[in-house]
Amino acid sequence: MGSLGSCTSDDTVGKVITCKAAVAYGPGQPLVVEEIRVDPPQKMEVRIRVLFTSICHTDLSAWKSENEAQRIYPRIFGHEASGVVESVGEGVTEFETGDHVVPIFNGECQKCVYCKSEKTNLCEKYRVNPFKSTMTVDGKCRFWSKDGEPIYHFLNTSTFSEYTVLDSACVVKIDSKAPLKKMTLLSCGVSTGLGAAWNTANVRAEATVAVFGLGGVGLAVVEGARTRGASRIIGVDINPDKRVKGANKNLAR
Repeated sequence: MGSLGSCTSDDTVGKVITCKAAVAYGPGQPLVVEEIRVDPPQKMEVRIRVLFTSICHTDLSAWKSENEAQRIYPRIFGHEASGVVESVGEGVTEFETGDHVVPIFNGECQKCVYCKSEKTNLCEKYRVNPFKSTMTVDGKCRFWSKDGEPIYHFLNTSTFSEYTVLDSACVVKIDSKAPLKKMTLLSCGVSTGLGAAWNTANVRAEATVAVFGLGGVGLAVVEGARTRGASRIIGVDINPDKRVKGANKNLAR
């Protein structure tokens, strides 16, 4: 997890920004930190200054190009981050410059049949799509090399850059008092684990819950079960160090 910036400036609104990004040029190749150009946000888009970003195993899998259909390069990976809104595009009313936000790869239009359903949140328009590499509104990139060549997007987010452009449906505003360094985990791991406990399993008070695997997501499931009032939480992991880190507080011995 690292800091990639600190502030916004009115001087950049509506203009192309030159900044640094970690660019992937091929499967398993070292990321290249270099200067890129980032376009202003278009209709229903938000440009964010990334202050902190995390790395997830999904980024690692994509970097390795384990799925051949995802081999689109050059590309900017990253999907767990936090930052501030630098500027917004036409039609965006729910965000303004300076808002503290986290990106989400599984956006919601809140209008389609899937968004309105109580059974799924896999939006027809903004659902996560590992094969999508451009913006929704026009099918173009917002990232460019110094030579004017397009650099492709990843999971609606591309957070390994000082600035990134997202569909407004893929951005969530958070409390300005929340510590941005920790909020990166809300973009993926923590929300996945909490959602598994709260929504998928629908853990009830006094329930006994078993969690298999105590990585970042698994520990978030533990926390989700705890907040739902589970009376006994059993953590199962082959790594004995996990007991030292979590057993004393939330896990059954």
